[in-house]
Amino acid sequence: MKAEPIYRCWAEVDLNALRENLAWLRHRVGPEVGIMTVVKADAYGHGLKAIAALLMQSGTDVFGVANLNEARDIRAVGRGWPILMLGACLPEERPAAVKDDIMPTLSTLAEARAYSKLAVALDRTVKVHIKVDTGMGRLGVSAEVADRLVRAVMRLPGLVMQGLYTHYSAAEDDARFSARQRQRFASLVNRLRHAGILIPSIHANNSGALLHEPETLFNLVRPGLMVYGIVPPGKRRSTLPLSRYLRPALAFKCRVSLVKEVPRGTPLSYGGTFVTPRKMKVATLTAGYGDGYLRAGSNRAWVLVGGKRCRVLGRITMDQMLVDVSRVPRVRVGDEAVLIGSQGRESITTTELAEWGQTIAWEVLTSITYRVRRVYKGASAA
Repeated sequence: MKAEPIYRCWAEVDLNALRENLAWLRHRVGPEVGIMTVVKADAYGHGLKAIAALLMQSGTDVFGVANLNEARDIRAVGRGWPILMLGACLPEERPAAVKDDIMPTLSTLAEARAYSKLAVALDRTVKVHIKVDTGMGRLGVSAEVADRLVRAVMRLPGLVMQGLYTHYSAAEDDARFSARQRQRFASLVNRLRHAGILIPSIHANNSGALLHEPETLFNLVRPGLMVYGIVPPGKRRSTLPLSRYLRPALAFKCRVSLVKEVPRGTPLSYGGTFVTPRKMKVATLTAGYGDGYLRAGSNRAWVLVGGKRCRVLGRITMDQMLVDVSRVPRVRVGDEAVLIGSQGRESITTTELAEWGQTIAWEVLTSITYRVRRVYKGASAA
């Protein structure tokens, strides 16, 4: 029997959990609504190519990406799936987007004209989505004048008006502001319908809006964080028992590399920001901010060793960190330490780690670096 490889720091990705999360989301939105799975930032740190392959098998309808390299990684896995570039293409990127059949996001007539010129020159048809700014302030045309841009795009040669969308900026936190966004976008959609303009894909709901803005499902949704089994945290509370339906797909782990007894009064790690208040048993772990573990968790975060919560001591360094294992009598060098995930009856969530690091779950996941090996588990793992 082949021995299991030994990793110093790794992320386990449960493909079955991802498949089940997507199935639940599809059940929630119903059979008439398509799903655009957002896989930007290396599929939220889970590994883009492996996740794209799974999602193709599991029935995603469209992929959402942030740049052309992500789109090309998906094309390398399998051709034929629609891909929307959620950010604006740079002028130098537009020819490649047209040649690779990537749907661009448009915010201006100038962008539309540039794509039309390219489409004609390359003898291609470019399916485009227009982004509507209802309150996010990044990309998009104002909702009050967006119908003019839609009409102009429909007159340009080589372009097909495939989608119209907006993005909630505070669906998890601010019901009043979200209502204003909802009303502005819905009013635009109604004006276009009354004018006889039917656009194939209308979409507004990200993960947070899927929980809190059911009136704007339209016919396509864009889940990101929820596909990976994490509920977007915020002030607004869902009545759904989401822990029953969604399972986090990623666990972040490392090893114990050294265990030693440290006397009272000993400063630990850079700057001596932690001084032992008593004799302590301290373990060195093989993970640090070079692996994507947040340095802001210094003296604040907890990990699991031997099925117990162990406090992080002192500053987290590039490749290592120190934890208090005084309550773990049988800890040994080589033992598994869990940074995110479960061990025994205890668990540490991505959201908890985000709180300790004074950030958000999205950053925790996408900060996990390239040197952390992704290990895929489940029925679809190669």
